[in-house]
Amino acid sequence: MADPKSFHLTAEIHEYLTRHSTPIDDLQRELVAETTEATGGFARMQIAPEQGVFMSLLTKALGVRHAVEIGTFTGYSSLAVARALPADGRLLCCDVSEEWTAIARRYWERAGVADRIDLRIGPAADTLAALPAEPQFDLAFIDADKTGYERYFEELVPRLRPGGVILVDNVLWSGQVIDEADTSDDTVALRAFNDHVVADARVECVMLPISDGLTFIRKR
Repeated sequence: MADPKSFHLTAEIHEYLTRHSTPIDDLQRELVAETTEATGGFARMQIAPEQGVFMSLLTKALGVRHAVEIGTFTGYSSLAVARALPADGRLLCCDVSEEWTAIARRYWERAGVADRIDLRIGPAADTLAALPAEPQFDLAFIDADKTGYERYFEELVPRLRPGGVILVDNVLWSGQVIDEADTSDDTVALRAFNDHVVADARVECVMLPISDGLTFIRKR
């Protein structure tokens, strides 16, 4: 499955990479196809298949029980995480679109994980701010509006258990983060966010060249 988000890889290397990773299943393929048909140019907002495999394996490896996602879209990433949770695990999904998350809901039902997911429609910053302030999450995923990244991060860190992980998508932004001529709001926000995280003594992090760039952050 071609992935235009892996801009730093040749098509041949990307094909080899996906061929040597656990393959996605028919349900995931259907979701990718429906997202492409239903959302058109917005389909690129969906995470890459290999990123979904990574997130699923990480959820299992960390023994995650409570997770939160900022930006659900049509549900590919939430499906990857929810399937990897134990039966009593829970995933809180935050999004602003009833239309796109309606697709997600159907696939959660088909996968048998709808009972593990709490979808809240509304500004994610408000949803997070309304949660209890104490640590409660083992894993968080940020993949929403880029200008909101720093706010989401600041809301999440206090609510993350020590040793908990935050994954942040699109941190390379098709390479635009190193193009100083690009002063668009999203690019500027991502540069500032990346600088903010690496300077934060509460966490340790590594930026991974998965898809469009994925920062792996661990709370100390």
